[in-house]
Amino acid sequence: MAFALINLPFPDYSLWILLILLAVGFVALNYGGDFLTEGSVTIANNFHINKAVIGLTVVSMATSMPEMITSLLAAEPSPGLAIGNIIGSNIANIALILGITALIVPLTVQTRLIKREMPLLIVVTGLFILFAIGGYSRREGFVMLAIMVAYLYYIVQWAKKDSARTKALLDEDFIDIKSHSTGVGLLYVVFGGVFLAIGADVLVGTSVELAGRIGVSDVLIGLTIVAIGTSLPELAASISSARAGHEDICVGNIIGSNLFNILLIGGGVASLIPIPVDKQLFWLEFPAMMLIVLIFLWLSTREQHISRREGLILLSLYFAILGLSSFFQINFAH
Repeated sequence: MAFALINLPFPDYSLWILLILLAVGFVALNYGGDFLTEGSVTIANNFHINKAVIGLTVVSMATSMPEMITSLLAAEPSPGLAIGNIIGSNIANIALILGITALIVPLTVQTRLIKREMPLLIVVTGLFILFAIGGYSRREGFVMLAIMVAYLYYIVQWAKKDSARTKALLDEDFIDIKSHSTGVGLLYVVFGGVFLAIGADVLVGTSVELAGRIGVSDVLIGLTIVAIGTSLPELAASISSARAGHEDICVGNIIGSNLFNILLIGGGVASLIPIPVDKQLFWLEFPAMMLIVLIFLWLSTREQHISRREGLILLSLYFAILGLSSFFQINFAH
């Protein structure tokens, strides 16, 4: 496998060993993301970078690294897995994570998100689907990265103009800047990078082998197992912040995560390795990703509130999409 860091004989392992390795890959990714985030935040804080900038840029990008590394390692040997991971994560973030969180605690949606971030997410999602026609080229990858840079510049400028509001949001958020030396921060970054690389390597190798044995496409594995696994940190964070009474932050984090999935991960991977796209994804998965975003906007604009009933609707839609996707992918494979 291209870019393999550890050459494990996946075809020689039993199904149970592969499932254990899958779990190990997810655990390593989660720990790697945590280490990298804490190390990056420590270094940025020690260099006296504004806390708002740290929260809106450094933390956002560091927490996207599990998906980024997984998609990068999968792009050449298994492009379907890389694309499936991005699409599946974006659908899961809204329909699964917000659905479950809203069932626990009804969610408040800020006016700013409805007027600014949500329209941007719709445009970016549409662009991602448009670029998929004929596959993602390096040029299209650079365009997505350029949009990400412009978006980062925008939110940093917003943070500076509305510093009081930004500080309040970050103080309420689950972002915690701990006191470490720069050396310890660098150590965290190194450990985080190692855990991310090994975790993604094991996860991709195991997923591709499982797809072959079960007789399904790598796209389906990316849409389901990999997407859900790499979205678990967002689920845990959303539930924790909602239970702590900061339910309005959950929605912002999910929108930001979806933007970074497309712009940073999709753009970053495509700029390095052009990615072919299975035409079958235009039948269901791409339309479903856009549909979920539009439904999310519609539910949010009604009362700027996502109730438990609406959370159940989102959750039902997720399992319906997952079921239909599995049906089409399995029948297409055979």
